[in-house]
Amino acid sequence: MHLLSASCVCVCALLFTALPLQVSSLETVIGMYGETVEIPCKSGAINAEDVLITKWKYNKGEGLSGDLLVKQRDQPFLVSATNEYKDRVSMAANSSLLLSAATLVDQRTFTCMMVIGADITENPVNVVIYKRPTDLRISDKAEELEIGKLTKVGTCIASNANPAANITWLKNNKPLVADGKGISIQAEVSVDAVTGLSTTSSLLEYSAEKEDTDAQFTCSTQPTVGPEMLSSPATFTITYSTENIVLQVSAQEPLLEGDNVTLKCLADGNPAPTSFNFHLKGELVKVENADSYTITNVSRDTTGEYKCSLVDDPSMESSKDITVQYLDITLSPSGKVTKSLDETNTLNINLQIDSSAKATVSWTKDNIKLEKEPKFTKLSFSDSGRYECNVVMGLLSRKDFFELVVEGAPVIKQLSKQRGEDGQHKVLFCEAEGSPKPAVSWSINGTLLEESPFINGKITHKIMVVPTANLTVSCTVSNKFGTDTQVINVSSHQSQDSDQTKLVVGVVVGLLIATLVIGLVYWVYMKKTKQGTWKTGEKEDGSSEEEKKLEEKVEENSQKAEV
Repeated sequence: MHLLSASCVCVCALLFTALPLQVSSLETVIGMYGETVEIPCKSGAINAEDVLITKWKYNKGEGLSGDLLVKQRDQPFLVSATNEYKDRVSMAANSSLLLSAATLVDQRTFTCMMVIGADITENPVNVVIYKRPTDLRISDKAEELEIGKLTKVGTCIASNANPAANITWLKNNKPLVADGKGISIQAEVSVDAVTGLSTTSSLLEYSAEKEDTDAQFTCSTQPTVGPEMLSSPATFTITYSTENIVLQVSAQEPLLEGDNVTLKCLADGNPAPTSFNFHLKGELVKVENADSYTITNVSRDTTGEYKCSLVDDPSMESSKDITVQYLDITLSPSGKVTKSLDETNTLNINLQIDSSAKATVSWTKDNIKLEKEPKFTKLSFSDSGRYECNVVMGLLSRKDFFELVVEGAPVIKQLSKQRGEDGQHKVLFCEAEGSPKPAVSWSINGTLLEESPFINGKITHKIMVVPTANLTVSCTVSNKFGTDTQVINVSSHQSQDSDQTKLVVGVVVGLLIATLVIGLVYWVYMKKTKQGTWKTGEKEDGSSEEEKKLEEKVEENSQKAEV
């Protein structure tokens, strides 16, 4: 068998040497590392039955070539390679070379030679082997990043690739570009001496900002073959010194005496300070491992300016004013106040207000709002009542009152009468002022119709009487301080009818007298006119006739008057 193979190889060699050679253009085939690469032998429109011999060889370099395998028509292929290709090469049915377990060593030119009749064709094929990185990761990550300082973020590694990977750094999915200031990127490539694969390392140094808190840093690479590769994200603690400090005051609104108030100091440094100084109106209190201080049971004396500062930098401080709200009022007089008109006619009201801010005051009398503060320069019974002041300051309010009772002897303010609806009876009204409540009495028996409520020293008494004759009626009011009486004339129903008759008769007589006077004046006028008439063509008969009529008229009126 070996002798047959050797004789075949020798014959093939003689044929390839003696026959004319046709070489086609160079073609490139890409294979993946570790996989089988199929290298085609372009035969064009050549019929496979016309191919006498097919041979594959490779370029060993320095102008040398090595044989891989050979196949005669109607015979199986024979492997002629004796090196690493011995167990890795085979031939497909279409004469393509199958190269298994591809490595970077296989990146060379492979040539397919065919004997067709009296011609020899040669088809060289360039093989390139690609390999995606085994992984992409960020190593040697920093524990924290410092603001304003170029700090190592980490190293992104793309290992065992071909060609060497190009790495891009990203922050929040946006590429970072070295600028020589806040961003520095240094990349290097190492090659494995055995496999020839490349490992790319990219070092990122970055000057962080406050906005980079919770920012995600990643790195990516785009292999020659296949999708983009992206590392797992990395986040970092951003450290920076305190630049600002704020004092917060936590208390209920409004802050009243007896309440508690909590002071809290907030610093924007990271990590935040753990100790603070609290300045409590001249007193310095240091707290450790805390950022707050509580003042209990505050009073109006607690009002003032409060501060907090850093222990290691007292110049960095913040202040707040605290105001404890309070509202106190004192009303004088207060409660029930009784004044006698016999003693004095004045009453002085004094309202004192002690408050943390300006307050507003309103007054009511018997629940009716007053336009201004009550003043009593001359007391009267109508001043009696409940006076209440309401003092308001923000959400705080205070109330106090005094109930004024003005006492004195009663006085009848009005005594009046009114005819009843049926014309038969009279209604008498007696209105009086006094305090305590005066008793009301009449000099005549009557029916009590109404007694008004006793309010502000006033009372009205109303009775109904049916007089049978003209009367003089008196109303008397009295209390412990004195008595007052007034009288009124009340006429009976009959006397009123007589008076009306006299009135009618008087009116009629007056009308009759007026008629007689008018008639007499007219008669005198006509008589004078007759005497002054001279011959003017008037008829004397006519004048005498008018005189007769006038005389008759006067006589008639005289008779009526006598009746």
